[in-house]
Amino acid sequence: MTSKSSDFDRYRGQERRSRVMYVTRNTEYHFKGPRCVAVRERVSGSWLLTHPALNRVISGSIRFNRNKEAYPTLETPRVGEGLLFASGGPDVITSNLEAIARPAKATVSAYPV
Repeated sequence: MTSKSSDFDRYRGQERRSRVMYVTRNTEYHFKGPRCVAVRERVSGSWLLTHPALNRVISGSIRFNRNKEAYPTLETPRVGEGLLFASGGPDVITSNLEAIARPAKATVSAYPV
């Protein structure tokens, strides 16, 4: 279940849940807290066991200014921005986010160990 807008935009109370799924055109990035715990290819549904974002903490996002120039930010990623992993290995920048959602319980149970 994904949507074009962020689930976070509608909820105004204190966030207690720790899991989030960032969705790009081709890939889902699954997080528990700030750490990427699973990456899945959307077309095939296959878990990507060697993706360079796995087990890394998200650093922020890549945003675009009015001149369409990209710049990094340490803020929480939003739809339309790319994820940025800049510590614990080589930099990883994803394509732009299409949705931010909560993974289903069945999906969390299917995470590769």
